[in-house]
Amino acid sequence: MGQLALYQQKNQKNNMKKSFFTLLLFAGLFASCTSNDDDEVSTPTPKTGEITGEITSDVTYALGNYTLKGIVKVKPGATLTFDAGSTITCDIATGDNALVVLNGGKLIINGTASQPVVFTEKNKTPGNWGGIIMYGDAPITAASGAATALSEDGNVQTYGGTNPTHNGGTLRYVRVEYAGKKLGDGQKENNAFTFYSCGSGTILDHLVAYKGADDGYEFFGGTVSATNLVSYGNFDDAFDWQDGWRGQNNENWYAYQTSKGNFGMEIEASNNNNAFGPKISKITLRKAAGTTPESDTDIQVDAFQFKKEGNGEYDNIIIDGYGDYTVGSTVYHGSAVKIQDTNTNTNQVNGGKLKLTNVKIVNTAVTTPIGATDAISVSFPAGNFTTSTSATGASINNGNWSNVDGTNLVQ
Repeated sequence: MGQLALYQQKNQKNNMKKSFFTLLLFAGLFASCTSNDDDEVSTPTPKTGEITGEITSDVTYALGNYTLKGIVKVKPGATLTFDAGSTITCDIATGDNALVVLNGGKLIINGTASQPVVFTEKNKTPGNWGGIIMYGDAPITAASGAATALSEDGNVQTYGGTNPTHNGGTLRYVRVEYAGKKLGDGQKENNAFTFYSCGSGTILDHLVAYKGADDGYEFFGGTVSATNLVSYGNFDDAFDWQDGWRGQNNENWYAYQTSKGNFGMEIEASNNNNAFGPKISKITLRKAAGTTPESDTDIQVDAFQFKKEGNGEYDNIIIDGYGDYTVGSTVYHGSAVKIQDTNTNTNQVNGGKLKLTNVKIVNTAVTTPIGATDAISVSFPAGNFTTSTSATGASINNGNWSNVDGTNLVQ
């Protein structure tokens, strides 16, 4: 090979090496730039502001810390949305406070396990605000079989209707703290969550009712279902309903009653012998030692109480800690299941409309279903009340959503 050919071959190899190293250098610079760009992504600064008055058009509150002042009402046709991780605080010093979703309005809260949306009260005192109240137009059967009724929460709203698929919005990973206040001329306290005739289009999932002065959750009729509910430290009942609530897809309900608390579940149907009832699976009702009822004149110490034709199907249940309570020389025995009146016993128990299956009972004084008086002799039809040592109850994972001040609420 001649000198010229050798020179050209050598020069070609050198050029290839230079191109290769140039490509490596460019790739390194590109990677460096990409890495720096990632490092410069910042977390949004939380917003602040006041929420008050009526919500008449769609509004979204970005991640932030907000103050709720007064009775805020989401009007028909409007949607109120909160971003994950937000905290909404009210103050009893400003008067009555509550978040009310009227029929036709929507509340959208898509929190996460690590970034729940929290509604709380400045002084952290049970009963200092009215909680979340939602109205719909799903079917109810109120007293005397009425298809509509007036709310008892101080808002005096008509609820009930013919729309079983009513959609009041989505509540996911939401915690309500220190609620239960009586509003205006209401006849009783409100709850952490109150649902008036809400329909099956409403989504309720991963909710916490924490240290309220009344019930954790109360349903007034409707067809809505709820999953992954935690009721912790509420003064009255952990769960309560009336007016023919008929949710069918309920699962993972957990109650921990501590310090003060009445029934784990208070179940009634407003004295209507309905052909339908709710269905709930995976239930845990737990009462801490030393927990007392709200009143020494109206003793409520049972895990399940059925009255006024309350019925339904309940499966995979743990009942723990419903022991005796003594007033003076009288001992009140906490029972797993108590039937309060003759009609409920005759129509619901004997009629086969009430079923509790796979029930595990521990630390409870009376483990067999009983009547409120000796005149009520309770005997479930075969297979409608069964016990099991392998029942698991609610299966709920703790996270930021179910942790308050370093305490995991699911124990």
